Amino acid sequence: QVQLVESGGGLVQPGGSLRLSCQASERTVVSRHMGWFRQAPGKERDFVAAINWIDDSTVYADSVKGRFAISRDNAKNTVYLQMNSLKSEDTAIYYCAAATSYSTVARAYSYWGQGTQVTVSS
Repeated sequence: QVQLVESGGGLVQPGGSLRLSCQASERTVVSRHMGWFRQAPGKERDFVAAINWIDDSTVYADSVKGRFAISRDNAKNTVYLQMNSLKSEDTAIYYCAAATSYSTVARAYSYWGQGTQVTVSS
């Protein structure tokens, strides 16, 4: 059973940075595509970023392109989301997920973490 645990969320001012981490319970990062999604209050869960375990290619939502970066550390079985130039509209619960298909669609992901809150406010 794959378990994913996110950390690194918190309160940050607009323009600031945060790095989220997603620790997997087994060798998930090296054998599955990993993604980050987010859900703001009253809204659907939206795709943020994904990384392909085969060739390390990445894909981003237009709203975060150029500001966020997804990466992974195979030795630590961890995926990261570096978030820079944060805006108030980035406020949401951020979820890490794992899939056997490289996708930007939430239903393609079989395993999910519990989420970590990111609040961008002055």
